[in-house]
Amino acid sequence: MVDQYIFSGSLPENASTYVKREADDELKEALLQGKFCYVLNSRQSGKSSLRVRTMSRLSEAGVERASIDLSSINIQTATQENWYADLIVKLIDSFALDVDFKAWWEQNQLNSPLLRFSNFLTKILLAEISENIVIFIDEIDSVLSLNFPTDDFFAFIRSCYNERVDNPQYNRLTFCLLGVASPTSLIQDKNRTPFNIGKAISLKGFQLHEAEPLEKGLQGKFNNPQAVIQEILQWTEGQPFLTQKLCQFMVEESEQDNPCSVEQVVKSRIIENWESQDEPEHLRTIQARILRDEQRAGYLLELYQQVRLAEEQSELTADDTLEQSELQLSGLVVRQQGKLRIYNQIYREIFDFNWIENQLNNLRPYSENFRFWVASGETDESRLLRRKALEEAEEWAQDKNLSYQDKQYLAASKEKEIQEKIVAQEQEAALERERKNNEAVEKRNQVLGEANQKLSEANQKARKRIRIGSIVLVLTLVGAAVSIIWAGKDIQEIRKTTEQISNLSKLSEELHRNNKLAEANQARQQIGSAYGIKNYQLKQAMLLASISYAEQQLQKWNEAKKSIIKSRNFLNNQTNIVSNESLQVQIFVNKVYANLLVKQGNKNEAINLYKEAFDILKKNPNETNPFLKNNQLITDKDVEIIHRQLMNLLLTKTNERKEVETSLSKHLFAGLKYHLNNKSWAEADEKNAQIMLNLAKREKEKYLDANSLNNFACSDLRALDKLWVESDKRFGFSKQTEIWNYTKKKLGINPDEWSNYSQEKYILFTTEYGKAVGWYDKEKVQNQEVTRKGDWVTYEELMEAIKTNPSSKMYALPTYLTYLRDARWNEAVKLRLEQSYYLARRLVKCKI
Repeated sequence: MVDQYIFSGSLPENASTYVKREADDELKEALLQGKFCYVLNSRQSGKSSLRVRTMSRLSEAGVERASIDLSSINIQTATQENWYADLIVKLIDSFALDVDFKAWWEQNQLNSPLLRFSNFLTKILLAEISENIVIFIDEIDSVLSLNFPTDDFFAFIRSCYNERVDNPQYNRLTFCLLGVASPTSLIQDKNRTPFNIGKAISLKGFQLHEAEPLEKGLQGKFNNPQAVIQEILQWTEGQPFLTQKLCQFMVEESEQDNPCSVEQVVKSRIIENWESQDEPEHLRTIQARILRDEQRAGYLLELYQQVRLAEEQSELTADDTLEQSELQLSGLVVRQQGKLRIYNQIYREIFDFNWIENQLNNLRPYSENFRFWVASGETDESRLLRRKALEEAEEWAQDKNLSYQDKQYLAASKEKEIQEKIVAQEQEAALERERKNNEAVEKRNQVLGEANQKLSEANQKARKRIRIGSIVLVLTLVGAAVSIIWAGKDIQEIRKTTEQISNLSKLSEELHRNNKLAEANQARQQIGSAYGIKNYQLKQAMLLASISYAEQQLQKWNEAKKSIIKSRNFLNNQTNIVSNESLQVQIFVNKVYANLLVKQGNKNEAINLYKEAFDILKKNPNETNPFLKNNQLITDKDVEIIHRQLMNLLLTKTNERKEVETSLSKHLFAGLKYHLNNKSWAEADEKNAQIMLNLAKREKEKYLDANSLNNFACSDLRALDKLWVESDKRFGFSKQTEIWNYTKKKLGINPDEWSNYSQEKYILFTTEYGKAVGWYDKEKVQNQEVTRKGDWVTYEELMEAIKTNPSSKMYALPTYLTYLRDARWNEAVKLRLEQSYYLARRLVKCKI
């Protein structure tokens, strides 16, 4: 007896239509050998059915196993704590362990959630169960929607394998992860990923020799059931969902008086009006996966278009790019023998060129020009938008989440339009100058002609007039020629500037493709800065230096050297001109050239260049300070880099280094004051931390220890506190100290005697002080519905609370703990309170 074909959800472990594939034996054997395994593939490819069948086979082999479906956990409101708690509860239920979870959880509440999960596995699960254990974690891609980082979770799985060397009991524990994700999307840090030590299980489509269970269901209904299965597989390429569904359709068709062929059924019941017939949803799932992110949809559609075009010759070569991985996870294409190809003929018929064109048009109204522009390597300027087309595209893009390449296209179009306007204006101005000069020449020739007519009346007077007239004529002709030459020079300079801007823009795009996003943005900003420079020589020097710096980031050392030498040549032509712009360009050029010399090992010459830049900063503080004027060519970061690089190179020259250190401290204080005046709290907090680390000489460690806080200069603390209090009376060290002392008095707890108190009192003091200063309890900080009651807020939440509640009492700033500015504040609560204590004690001693 053959069950009904099942194509929605997991197949029961004894389903007669289950098709055993190569992956079945591969996964079972790997898990029996204790290997970490992962099955990452598209939806409806048979992952869950494989898990169910493998769990049954492992049970027969005496292996204890459990399955956790992460999609069953409420991702939107999950905190790190209750997420790990849910994992533990599911394992307790799966293995029927006799554990009072609530009591155990409370006993371990001072440990981080991950440490509690680890302790549960080692001290309870492995202790209670003596057999080998396999834990299946399904829908692993659900972690991508969590509100906290999960890299530590994957690092923990890796550690379970590393621990096998020292702790043999870990040999009995292994994991199998299943989901719709790529390893790189789940965890970025290759040093912590478990995916480079585990075994990837590849899920291929059903092969004809494997399809006997499906064929049985067609026996007695068709004269040649094997031929029917073969034709079905020709359409589906063994894709599990479609194959099971099409088999069911053929069974239903066999009951008709005039049954249709497989091809007719495919076209009438799957392909035609596919969106309305796609039940249960499968094809729409593929489409939604590709279109779900506006920024990436364009990339994926164009990549899929390349796959289709390449099929006519040879399949597209596969690589490990994020776009190719995402396209494979949609299920639309597969990787075979190092090539990308469309999975099956059904997909090929539905997701055709017309479908691609329609989706691209929905994404952007300028899709045709955009595609040609991209295909040209972003060089075909004839494909850029102009006038009304550009206006309409900009209006359409206002509420869209555009991809980087779309932004580049619109920016290039706008830039080209501006350039053409400038060139047209300059050409018009040059023509106007030439016309006026010609009129002047014509007028002077007329005067000369009148003088010649009077030559017969007075030879001597005429000769004098002739000499004067000749001089005037020569001067006039020379003036006209010079004007024409200068007009041509203006056009040439504009063209040269446009060329350098284009070069820098391309380097910015290359940086972005290499995931150097900050450097790419910096290059784009430098285009705008350089464009505002009026002097042509300085403009060229700035652009070429920016090009050299971008080339250095891309490790194009030879090109970088050529660019910076050209930059210095332009700069040397301006030696007699001293202006705000020339000083800043010289500083920037020196910084870029020095950076290159350091990379090449020429430290002595680099020191000289950094010293020159430092001397300019020192002698011209009002002209070169990025905090005093708008539209400065050099940034706060440029000034800081010059100081820090010079300090690193002057390690053995104490006196010179001390002068630079003092200057850097003044610069950082100026930055703090600037950000405080502008109410840029996050930037001010970062600058405050930089100042404290700089003064305490703890920049390398990135945090302040007890010794550095106990010996912090009182004058510096007063200066910092004064700036914060003056900017906003909610903030400042003195405010935090008041709260610290008030909390001590209110609870009758002295932090010096924590060792004498119970854990409950420590937690009480911690939470009371945290609530008062705004580090704890989202309800108090954000005045919103509590989603993680009793939680320590993240740094991002803290900044948002300060921004959205300017009138609330908030003492959270400055934090002075730079290494805590991520989402893992919970792991450093005790240390944060201890450092608050040391700082409070120092502030009391300093009478602040």
